[in-house]
Amino acid sequence: MTMRTSGSLLAAVALSVLCLPGSALTAQSGADVARAFREANEAALLAEFRELLSYPNRARDTEDINRAAAYIRDRLIEVGVESSLLRIEGAPPLVYGELMVPGAERTLGIYVHYDGQPVDPTNWTHPPFEPTLYTASMDAGGVPRAFPEPGDAVDPEWRIYARSAGDDKAPIAAILPVLRSFHEAGLTPSSNLIFFFDGEEEAGSAHLGQYMDMQRETLDDIDIWLFFDGPAHQSGRPQLTFGVRGAMGMEVTVYGATRNLHSGHYGNWAPDSGNILARLLATMKDDQGRVLVEGWYDTVEPIGEEERAALEGMPDYDAELKRELGMAHSEGEPASLPERLLLPALNIRGLTSGNTGELARNVIPNTAVASLGIRLVKGTEPDHMRQIIVDHIRAQGFHVVAEDPDMETRLRHPRIAKVTGGGGSPAARTAMADPYVQEVIAAARAAADRAFGQGSLVLAPGMGGTLPLHLFTDVAGKPAIIVPVANHDNNQHAPNENLRIANLWYAIDLYAALLTMPETVF
Repeated sequence: MTMRTSGSLLAAVALSVLCLPGSALTAQSGADVARAFREANEAALLAEFRELLSYPNRARDTEDINRAAAYIRDRLIEVGVESSLLRIEGAPPLVYGELMVPGAERTLGIYVHYDGQPVDPTNWTHPPFEPTLYTASMDAGGVPRAFPEPGDAVDPEWRIYARSAGDDKAPIAAILPVLRSFHEAGLTPSSNLIFFFDGEEEAGSAHLGQYMDMQRETLDDIDIWLFFDGPAHQSGRPQLTFGVRGAMGMEVTVYGATRNLHSGHYGNWAPDSGNILARLLATMKDDQGRVLVEGWYDTVEPIGEEERAALEGMPDYDAELKRELGMAHSEGEPASLPERLLLPALNIRGLTSGNTGELARNVIPNTAVASLGIRLVKGTEPDHMRQIIVDHIRAQGFHVVAEDPDMETRLRHPRIAKVTGGGGSPAARTAMADPYVQEVIAAARAAADRAFGQGSLVLAPGMGGTLPLHLFTDVAGKPAIIVPVANHDNNQHAPNENLRIANLWYAIDLYAALLTMPETVF
């Protein structure tokens, strides 16, 4: 790596700041200590974030992901965390850490993932693992600029562009200086801390459950899990989120003739696979966005009183969001986006049947394929939802198969649909009434009020994305909530992913508040 630096620079600067005359650390809160450290070291913090972002981190690239994991482990050790790499053959390592506090009555589990989405560098303005600093977002007319030198002022509206800048290396870049500031100040968190840094979240976290089993005895002591992941509310306000949607995918293939046919010779006679598929898909959803598959909404678990109150208190942002996205209407109107996220969704992810544009040919395609994207909510299980979709397809007169039909099957059934896929990740949600959740809300509200103004924190019962939350809530039986910090327009999973520097500074404030929140006796 060309930009490698160690924590020694930050440590030296930190000691000089924390030893200034009149710095009464005993009178300072954890948030005060972390903010003072950040304000004195902003350029150095950006340099360390830059180095972290320079590590390629696709889960399936073994050499890269191991190098990234080792870097994070070493940085945790530098700030006083007992850290190691847990390994399962064929899987990225899990970065594990412990910081035990004598006398602490509460244990926090902190989940972050350090892997990222695949990249196609040709779609990026700059190489995705060569972090580039901009004076503002590209969309707002920002231009590249050099990273600041120590002592230079840092504009909080700057953006740093790189893969995983927002999802999900930003939390790592924020938690490290918080722990360093505490370490150098002799300040201890108010909770024991267990760190679980996942190296394959973007690849489905296939081995996360096994890693949890490896540390089961320690994890059993955790009182609440904090998932450091996700973006702020679309309004730009900070938020906490108490549930995630599950996700699954299916493909439906319908058939015409055994081969593509000339549309002049066979049009009006041979079955038109594209039309057959279009008519089938139209039976699944009405013009208002309501899914017509029988039983689609029957098992949805209702939200509680606290969640209902939080939903009603969320910003009314739909009109502005529709203007931003160029939408004249939304599905399910007048229901708001947060309300719609609490219902299972059925979307068409992709369609294929022949070619379009200059590649279009005068043929009747022999097959047409639809890729379905299903988002699940609490109470809707993947196997059940797959089955009712299959039942719906059968009810439209299709013979459903799992493999391409043979000639005998083709000659017996006028309509055939092959259905593949399923499985996926279940939804999860934690009750806001949980006492440990209430402690986190209080600490996050204080940090948000300080950074954004009174009453700025948004409490969202659910978010649209998917995380392996169910392993912690349903399997391990622990409350778990999402603590997002990235800007909502961070281009998550897309080219030119970025992080607004102000959001990194807020993350430092927030994590310091959470790590030093007072204990409550239940």
